Amino acid sequence: MTTAAERSPRTYQVRTYGCQMNVHDSERISGLLEQAGYVRAEEADDSPDVVVFNTCAVRENADNRLYGNLGHLRPVKNRHPGMQIAVGGCLAQKDRGDIVRRAPWVDVVFGTHNIGALPALLERARHNAAAEVEILESLDVFPSTLPTRRESTYAGWVSISVGCNNTCTFCIVPALRGKEKDRRPGDILAEVRALVDEGVLEVTLLGQNVNSYGVEFGDRYAFGKLLRACGDIDGLERVRFTSPHPKDFTDDVIAAMAETPNVCPSLHMPLQSGSDDVLRAMRRSYRSERYLGIIEKVRTAIPHAAITTDIIVGFPGETEADFQRTLDVVRAARFSSAFTFQYSKRPGTPAATMDGQLPKQVVQERYERLVATVEEITWAENRKLVGETVEVLVAVGEGRKDERTGRLSGRARDGRLVHFDAGSYAGSIRPGDIVHTTVTYAAPHHLNADGEPLSHRRTRAGDAAEAGRSPRTPGVLLGLPTVGAPTATPASTTGCAAH
Repeated sequence: MTTAAERSPRTYQVRTYGCQMNVHDSERISGLLEQAGYVRAEEADDSPDVVVFNTCAVRENADNRLYGNLGHLRPVKNRHPGMQIAVGGCLAQKDRGDIVRRAPWVDVVFGTHNIGALPALLERARHNAAAEVEILESLDVFPSTLPTRRESTYAGWVSISVGCNNTCTFCIVPALRGKEKDRRPGDILAEVRALVDEGVLEVTLLGQNVNSYGVEFGDRYAFGKLLRACGDIDGLERVRFTSPHPKDFTDDVIAAMAETPNVCPSLHMPLQSGSDDVLRAMRRSYRSERYLGIIEKVRTAIPHAAITTDIIVGFPGETEADFQRTLDVVRAARFSSAFTFQYSKRPGTPAATMDGQLPKQVVQERYERLVATVEEITWAENRKLVGETVEVLVAVGEGRKDERTGRLSGRARDGRLVHFDAGSYAGSIRPGDIVHTTVTYAAPHHLNADGEPLSHRRTRAGDAAEAGRSPRTPGVLLGLPTVGAPTATPASTTGCAAH
């Protein structure tokens, strides 16, 4: 006889490591599981029926973090025999069957190319009482055709491509995500319109190398055209994109950014190193002069643009003079934020076997100097905004209300984090609403606006959040058929340095 407990839906949690692409993939994983009848577990639930790890493989600590967390779950699973553990993402693509060998209590391992198979793999593992490992070598279904449980009512990710054709010597991503595959513009714009119809105000276009978009169907101006087409979508207020590559950054994209009102005045463009010798060893096909030239063009066209970057310290063979050149470029570029990394040796990459691997203490000392320089500059750049009026899209998660001060938070159009007083609007401002306020204080990584907001605009995204489709319980599943033709941050924050 089936008990009530046996009839209740199985619960799940998805735990995500890595870049924005992984975050977006996790939304797909959640959508697939909910479509299959699973229910999202409460955050406090330490023993959901299914735990999915969506992993990153860019840095060495990703391995340690995964296996450490798997170890913590082993006794939990022993106490709950029906529990299943699945591992997907880049590390799963890399380690494959080794995951089950090292952690035999894992039930499912799936790769970056077959996210859609997860529900079937979980069911098969339950039926056979054995681990299921399925890793495809190439893309089976473009991820954006899969159902999605979005984490926000007001902002959405839209993949325009997957994979990467570059051969950076430090990066393992092309081997795990494959060659670049581009979606057709009609498919992308259909997804953006569907998101806007659900109340989304802000869309971020995603790709491992977003501005090389169009290479697969032979249009080198496709990305600039796509930005302009997003400008024609009624109700879409903000467009962002990440991450571009300097080698593919063309003047038509700068013009599209400057001339399309809903494209935000922000740019994340990885530098990696300011030394031409190191860039050559990294197999990055630009040099510091070219990089700074792009920055100058962007600032000429969009004077108030906030530019962020990725930087790696301690690449094999990096000398003190090389490092000083990186500091020189940082000072010249005046970044508003930077993701900074200590070089991490990744097996399977050319850099892992290069001569000149640097001692940890040398890398650490340079890293600390870089962070100090970045923070000095970001603080100075933020102080320039004191007294300025900013438009803030109210957020949840990175902008939780401070119960003592009554502050809320969100992102300005240029991507900066803003903490602001709700003032007389307290109680009426929802995630997804728009507030205009005046900056009164600047810190290295955020702005404060301590006075009364100048205005508050209620939005459909705010209505959705108020109705219960908040980031914790969005209740929105988006499954789009294919249409048309076939197919930012504190300096110490970790992210994907692969671009």
